[in-house]
Amino acid sequence: MPTAPRPAPTARPSLTERRKAETQLEIARTAAALFAERGAAVTADEIARAAGVALRTFYRYFRTKEDAVAPLLAVGVRQWLDDLAAPAGPDAPPVRETLERAARRALTPADAPETEALHWTRGLLRAMPGDPALRAVWHRVHHDSEEALIPVLARLTDADPPAVRLAAAAANTAMRVAVEEWAAGDEPEDGPRGPAELVTRAMRALTAGLPELDGRKG
Repeated sequence: MPTAPRPAPTARPSLTERRKAETQLEIARTAAALFAERGAAVTADEIARAAGVALRTFYRYFRTKEDAVAPLLAVGVRQWLDDLAAPAGPDAPPVRETLERAARRALTPADAPETEALHWTRGLLRAMPGDPALRAVWHRVHHDSEEALIPVLARLTDADPPAVRLAAAAANTAMRVAVEEWAAGDEPEDGPRGPAELVTRAMRALTAGLPELDGRKG
């Protein structure tokens, strides 16, 4: 019996690429901690020194001090998209439920580093009113997330392109609003007012008018 061709394996990042990504993320963690502690007063030189890299190395990776936090903010986005894009079996739930589950998982820390990253994000959001450039990075990360979500949803649903764009915008907005609302208060990350609970409410409210999400392609 002939068999279907297997998909080509995804190329594994080279050692150099992995080291570059690790360096970027370490600088991002350092920048987030400093922004959360000191706000806009932080300088690129201070971030570089605290991260243990030369200032020229910092600028090789990032154009501005605010850009340095983008890799940390994008980690959760990538995990969410990877979760949604994972192959699903024949009994997979409707797209609406898949979106909600993935959003809850993305905003429920699984270990201490993820909890710490979420609290760094809270500190960054609190620092943003005094640093418009930092807020611009936050919105850019979410814009990129929304654009990346569109083809993922297009593979999951039979909805037409406008409906897919609306669904991506609604889901992405639910994630952003949930984190921002949680960050504005002092609730723990795992309580009834934590980001996972908030995103569930926001996702249901914002996607309620999209019946296309009640099914699944195929």
